[in-house]
Amino acid sequence: MGQYVIGLDNGGTSTKAAIFDLQGKEIATLGKQTKVITPKSGYTERDMEELWLANCDCIKGAIKKAGIDGKDVLGIAVCGHGKGLYPWGKDGKPAYNGIISTDSRAWKYPEKWYETGVYDEVHGQLCQEFMACQQVSLLAWFKDHYREVYDNIQYAFSVKDYVRFRLTGEAYSEATDISGSGLMDVKNARFDRDILEKLGIGEAYDMLPPIRYSYDLCGTISEEASVLTGLPEGTAVAGGMFDIDACAVAVDVTSPDKMCTIAGTWSINEYISEKPVMDGSIAMNSLFAMPGYYLVEECSATSSGNLEWYLENCMENELIPEGQSIYSIVNDKVASVKAEECDVYFLPFLYGSNTHPLGKGAFIGLTTYHNKAHMLRAIYEGVVYSHKTHIEKLLSSREKPEAIRMAGGAANSKVWVQMFADVLGLPIETVDAKELGALGCGMAATIAAGVYKDYKEAAKCMVHVSGRVEPNPDMQDIYDKKYKKYRAVSKALDTVWGQFEV
Repeated sequence: MGQYVIGLDNGGTSTKAAIFDLQGKEIATLGKQTKVITPKSGYTERDMEELWLANCDCIKGAIKKAGIDGKDVLGIAVCGHGKGLYPWGKDGKPAYNGIISTDSRAWKYPEKWYETGVYDEVHGQLCQEFMACQQVSLLAWFKDHYREVYDNIQYAFSVKDYVRFRLTGEAYSEATDISGSGLMDVKNARFDRDILEKLGIGEAYDMLPPIRYSYDLCGTISEEASVLTGLPEGTAVAGGMFDIDACAVAVDVTSPDKMCTIAGTWSINEYISEKPVMDGSIAMNSLFAMPGYYLVEECSATSSGNLEWYLENCMENELIPEGQSIYSIVNDKVASVKAEECDVYFLPFLYGSNTHPLGKGAFIGLTTYHNKAHMLRAIYEGVVYSHKTHIEKLLSSREKPEAIRMAGGAANSKVWVQMFADVLGLPIETVDAKELGALGCGMAATIAAGVYKDYKEAAKCMVHVSGRVEPNPDMQDIYDKKYKKYRAVSKALDTVWGQFEV
């Protein structure tokens, strides 16, 4: 029996493969970037064949890096960004480029469904609000703008369901992803043609493969995939899951009393519940990786991806001393400016807004006095304030947790983690794992292989808390005042977006 599992994590711009032992120890990782294609403002796409080959290269490279034989791997599972659309054609190849979750081309469709009352008709079954980046909106857009593409779609995949399909040749809609697509009757965990007819895309019913769960065996490595990945033909492939479910599993959010926040490209804030929250206070309820639970989620593309943009465009020539990284330099700059001395505000809306569908990123309050340190602190704070906006909504429907588990790129920064604790007024716990999405997938693979009976048992053996940061009570009043000003600035600009279209 193999002693290792592989988790594949497909984000919006990169793919990573990580190998874990059965105690959750990370043995080796390998990542690869995939090019983002932006043919128009608001469009974010990627080449689906390039993505597939990147996954294969990462698997093969991680196995080589770990110094193990592919026969030692007992199973593999895939996670990926939710929403977006990866359409597979009836002609046996991609029907179009893959569309990433930061795409906003279909923003008019949610507005139309709200205005015409369709949302009210279907909300009781969908259990979520509509978003421009969901499969439901994108399919409606394709039907109106590229009918030849729409008519050629055999399978409307999420990114990880597409990758798993290429690994096995078997097509499935895994529950955590498809339940956040706007295409599923989440309340009854099934597809409903009538819902799709009301949304004007009844044909999409035939594009939806059968539903499976995250730890279900969903095929095995095919002969073609074996050659490309180095995994033996017949290696077990589990269903995998939406990356936010994978991160929740990997930080042991396996009971309703816990809560986590994920600070990556997206601001993801979530907890699990035996019932969906249907009072209108919460944007998204989807099926969790553990059957019988819903994932109650508040999210937007407003998190640490904003920092990556700034580093790429405004600090590309920064001199980095030997032994340091750009991130250590950034943390030092942020720490050099006190919160009460920084009157610059940043709206982290470069990839999307959580206040207005056309909201854009902005620095507010800049003068000639300010420098990169002020701007970087403003980015850090703006990201945390955006998370707080979502977390306040979550807490309106439940009690405060004892602590919040944190994942994503920002969790690697002690300065940022402390800021999260201070702004939220709650302890922040981090987990001893770098690739949390991949770890969650690895846990799914262990269950599919029969090593552990469920995620709670897998978490006891594979999840290890590495640290806990307490909020500084002296910062509470300072950040409360700054957060109110941030919200006021954001609200004021909501009156501008979309008013003066060129």
